[in-house]
This record gives sequence, structure tokens and C-alpha cells, in this order.
Amino acid sequence: MIETVRTATNIADVVGQYVQLKKSGKNLFGLCPFHEERTPSFSVAEDKQIFHCFSCGRGGNVFKFLMELEHVNFPEAVVKVADFSHVDLASEYRQDANGPAVDSKTGQLIDLQEQAAKLYHHILVNTEMGESALTYLHDRGLTDATIETYQLGFAPAKRLLKPFFDGRDADYQLLRQSGLFIENADGELRDRFTERVMFPLRNASGHVAAFSGRLLQVTDGQPKYLNSPETALFNKSRLLFNFDLARPAIRQHGEVTLFEGYMDVISAAQAGVQNGIASMGTSLTTEQIYAIERTTDKLNVCYDGDEPGQRAIARALTLLGQHSHLQLSVIQLPEGQDPDEYRRANGDEAFRQMLQTAKETPIRFHLRYLRRNRALDTDSERLDYLQQIMPLLAQVKEPVELDLYLNQLASEFQLDKSALLAQLKQTQRTSAAEQERQRPAQTPTRQEQPVMVHQQQRPLNRLERAERGLLYRLLHDRNVWARVSAVPDFCFVHDDYQVIYTLAQGYFQTHQVYQSAQFTDFIQEDRLQQLVIDLETMNMTAAVTEREIDDYLAVIMTDAPVEEQLRQKKNQLAEASRLGNAEQQQQLVIEIVRLEQQRQANKQV
Repeated sequence: MIETVRTATNIADVVGQYVQLKKSGKNLFGLCPFHEERTPSFSVAEDKQIFHCFSCGRGGNVFKFLMELEHVNFPEAVVKVADFSHVDLASEYRQDANGPAVDSKTGQLIDLQEQAAKLYHHILVNTEMGESALTYLHDRGLTDATIETYQLGFAPAKRLLKPFFDGRDADYQLLRQSGLFIENADGELRDRFTERVMFPLRNASGHVAAFSGRLLQVTDGQPKYLNSPETALFNKSRLLFNFDLARPAIRQHGEVTLFEGYMDVISAAQAGVQNGIASMGTSLTTEQIYAIERTTDKLNVCYDGDEPGQRAIARALTLLGQHSHLQLSVIQLPEGQDPDEYRRANGDEAFRQMLQTAKETPIRFHLRYLRRNRALDTDSERLDYLQQIMPLLAQVKEPVELDLYLNQLASEFQLDKSALLAQLKQTQRTSAAEQERQRPAQTPTRQEQPVMVHQQQRPLNRLERAERGLLYRLLHDRNVWARVSAVPDFCFVHDDYQVIYTLAQGYFQTHQVYQSAQFTDFIQEDRLQQLVIDLETMNMTAAVTEREIDDYLAVIMTDAPVEEQLRQKKNQLAEASRLGNAEQQQQLVIEIVRLEQQRQANKQV
């Protein structure tokens, strides 16, 4: 059944849901989802159905990818891949995958969050305590289907969460670390959220990591929105609201729309705009930008039309311009409105249309934004305005776009276009000189070609290189396998290679053709799985020769024993010298000379 799921799935399709992959040579490359990088070093080999990062070293098959990224166990990963590829699984297997919560601390904390989300949701939709909150959401234009999709909930004034978990014998220390409670000086835990509409905050894998609660009745002295504190699961600088649900639509449309608030995202989704996300109520962070870059090349910023919203757009564009290569657009709303208000006032169709027609370039936004609160009918304000926008125009790469802006400015301010061009060129020269002065301190610009230099923890010695080469040939060529298997008393020197060789003997009893993605499922230890994936990165495209195999065997079976004896004798000589045993020193020197002669003779054979 596992092989059926694997063979029905193209690993690139699964990985492509999380990483933006681009063809480079034989393989696909993208930014690694397991660590932050600016140059793509994450590779997917469709012919071998494996992934490998040349920077951090992680690798494996499609199941391993989901296990590492979503922190699920092997049966859960198989179920996820089967569902993705529409492969029917026996109910028994699904029961195994959906068994008791995982034993890890992370798994237990996620389980607490998801139980809390179910309780809050139940209170909202099924109890009298939740009626006022449900009415509020309906009044905001949300349907029951949308409320169900986002598992919105309500935390009432009556404290229910702590008794709920006490009845399930939840671990006290885990409750303390969950962020769901406030602890007083006596160690007593009480519900953090009360009288708030609850928005579950899911991580990129779709697991509830935290909550944001909105006061049902806004009162002085209390924040309108209250987020969970940062925990082992929740880091507000990394998490993007709705990223897990939006990712397929982002892939489909090739772009993402960044909203300012949770309600904007949910309202947009109800209108059929599924590619919306939001940051955690704070300014966009470099970590969030990196997550977006792994998924798409295009980002639309759609914040509120009021003054704070416009300032937030300006900050976001500055940060995005400095830390990303995303193609940016701004969706400009009528002044004073937010996206949710616009949809409710104008309807779903008008909202969808607005998201397409109200786009403007970042330069166009800044040209308009810098006009705010300016009296442009005075010469001093005009000159100051033009002085501020020249560095922005200097960044425009497209000649037609630049010409458009210059013509508009010349017409509006009744200026000679040649004068604007002269001012622009002076600004460009000044900017280039400044960049030249700062160049030694600057980080090198991001390369577009994939980086394929594997970060080895230590260099391989001659023996290990021979063992890896031979093991690769053994696995991929049945003639080599037959030949080496016939060598009396053959074994690898290092245990890891010998264990893989032994496991391969069992694998070939039921499989005629070697597939690395399949073989890794025979191996339980992560270290050995990684070693098998590392073998696939070796550049061994040339046809195997008898001389190559002879050389490997000579190093492993002849040179390696002599090298080990030499190492032992030299250690013994050092100890004899320390003890002053002259007779033993003399004997050891003779033996070392003999072994050195034998080693030289082996090299000449």
C-alpha cells in the first residue's frame, strides 16, 4: 500500500505546494523550507523521487519531506500523500495514523491548542453563551460556512478552558507553556481569553499554534485584539494568518494578496478571493517575507485606505524593497475604507473586480502618498516634493514607465522635461557613488543560479570515499552487486555502510530495480536515511568499469586494514616512548617500517 501511494505521487507536486520550484538543468530548485536562505539550494530530483538541500543537508522521499516539514509521523505522512494523490487507503491504516496524540512535546502542545479551538467553536455555534458573538459575526457578513472553515469561536466570561483540561488530566506544565492561561503568584492558572471572539492562528502546516481574541464589546483599558504570547509553537514574526489555506490558490494564481487584518482575509475568502494572508497585527517581518518568497514571485499589498493604513503600506513597501525580489503592487482602496468594509458595502463581485483594477505600482503609490498634507501650490512644497521623489524615480528600470512618470510631472508642474531628466541623472550619479562607497560593507547580491555546494561537516578520507563509491555502484548496478557478493568475507569497514549493505540484501529479495525513494523506507534511522540520499548527490554518471570496482575493493579490503594497524602501532609507540621502554620502542619501529613498506607496495599494485 505504501508503495502504491508513493508511485502514484510525483514528489515535485507535493513539494511544490510549499516551495516555488524552478527548472535548472536536470532537477528542480527552490528556497529551502527548512532554513532561511537567499540563494536556492533545495533540489528535487523527479527521476529519483527525492529531495535534497545542498546547504543544510536534509533529504529524503516524499514521506520524509512531510514528516520533517509538518512534524508528523510516518503513517500520518502516508495518509497526507494518499489524500493528495487521491489514493484509497484501508480504514485500518487511517486508524493507525489517527491514533493517540504524538508523544513529542510539540505534538502535545498542538493537541492542547486544537482541543481549545474545538471548545471555543462549540461554544460559539452551539450554546447560549455564544449567541451574541455569533450574531456579531453574522452582522459582519460572515456565513456559517465561513465560520466553520476558519473554526471561529468564542471565549465567554465564564472561565471554562481550565476545567475543560482538568477533566482530561492535562499536564500542568504543558498548560503553563501553552499560552492559553495566565498564571498568578500562587501558580494558579486562569483562562487568558474571556469575552472575546476567537480566531485560531494556524501554522503553515495547518495546525493551530495560537489564538487572537477580539473583544466582543470594546471597552477602555482593554486591547481590542489580544494575541497569545510567544510560545514554543507561536512566533508572531514568522506566522502568517491563513497561509496554510491560501497556499494552493497562491500557486494557482501566481500571486498573493497581503491584507492588514484577519477579518479582511476571511471576508475576501468568502468573496472568492482565496489567496489572501495577513501578518500578526504588526509590521511585516523578514521571516514572513521569506515564507512568501518560497511560494510566489508576486505580492499585492491591500491595506486600509485611512492614514494609518497608508503609512503601513509605505513601511511594508520599504521593507519589501530592501529584503525581497518580489514583484510588488498596491491595491488602493477608497480613503477611509478597509477591504472588509468595501466588500460589505459594494458586494462580492465589485470587491473581486476592485482587487484587479485598483492595482498600482509601488512608485505610483509613493508619488501619491508623498503628496499627502502638502500644499503643492507653493514653490517650496513643489521643490521639496520633487526632491523626495527623484530617488524613487531613479529606481525605475523600465524606460517606458519612467517616461510616463516624467511626462506627467512635467505637465502637472509646468516644467521642462529635460530639466527633470537632468535632475534625475544627477540623483542617479549621487546614488551610484554612495553605493560604491558602501560596497565593501554590503552583503553580496543574491545569485539566481542554484548553489550546489554541499556543506559537509567534515572532509571524507580516502577509505570513506571508496566505501561511498562502491556502495553507490552496488545499489545501482546488479552486475556490481553480483560480483562483490561473491568476494569471500567482504564487508565495509565503517558500520553505517555495512548496515546499509545488509539492508539492501533484504531489499533486493523483493525488488528487482533500485529506487532510492523506496529504499529509504527500509531504513529506520534518520542518519542512515540521510546517508542514502547523500549517495544520490554523487556525480557518478560515467559507466562503471572493472578497474573502478577493483580500486574500491583494494582500498576497503587491503589498504584499510594496513592503515588501521599503522594507526595502532604509532599509538603504541607514543605510549612506549612516554614510559621509556626502549626495547618495545625498537620492536614497534621495525613493525611500523614493515607496514609502511606494505602500504607502499599496495599502492603500486
